[in-house]
Amino acid sequence: MTTAKDLFIIAMSPEPEHAVGQGDLSLALAGAELIDLITAGAVTLDGDRIVPGGPTPPADRLLDEAAAQLTRQPPHEPVEDWLWRRGQDLAAAYQAALEEDGELTRKRGGRLSFGPERVEPADTPARRAAAERWEEREPVLTALASAVGVDGEGPDGEERQDGEGPGTDRPDDERPGDEPGLGGDAATTVVAAVHDAVMELEAVRQRRTIENAAFANLWRGP
Repeated sequence: MTTAKDLFIIAMSPEPEHAVGQGDLSLALAGAELIDLITAGAVTLDGDRIVPGGPTPPADRLLDEAAAQLTRQPPHEPVEDWLWRRGQDLAAAYQAALEEDGELTRKRGGRLSFGPERVEPADTPARRAAAERWEEREPVLTALASAVGVDGEGPDGEERQDGEGPGTDRPDDERPGDEPGLGGDAATTVVAAVHDAVMELEAVRQRRTIENAAFANLWRGP
């Protein structure tokens, strides 16, 4: 499986209070795709700009789709712009693909058989491989998961360490992009960009909340 699919499985915590926002996850999935493309030699980074390289090894439909969307003419696209463009509704696309492949299963929640339906990873070799990668604290997967607030639990709900929610401020020397062992400057650049994009998305959410509250108060009157 790709890093993006492993990340999606890891992000599917069984506890609602640990749920990852679709927007945050979509940005991280776009970053995971880019790192896999870099690893495969399909792209390189020139500073923060994505330069297409050799052909993508045929392995995954969504990764092939990502490669097809690369900007191939100069000026090449910055990593941050790629995250926002490719990340549009990307979490939903991964959910649909994983359900189609039998990697996700739908179950009813609560005591009643007609309770709310939820989606969770199926017990498959791919899920176990993702869990193993998580348990080994593979640096890229760990850093991307941390950027969207998945620090505490893996796909089996086992506690790992104190978690931080999406958009939580970190000291500069603790940003996800600075974690050791990421495999070079390119991966570090991508993970740092994911972190910044998630922070920006959270700022937008907070601003909208404040604006909506102010609008409601205006109509409510003194």
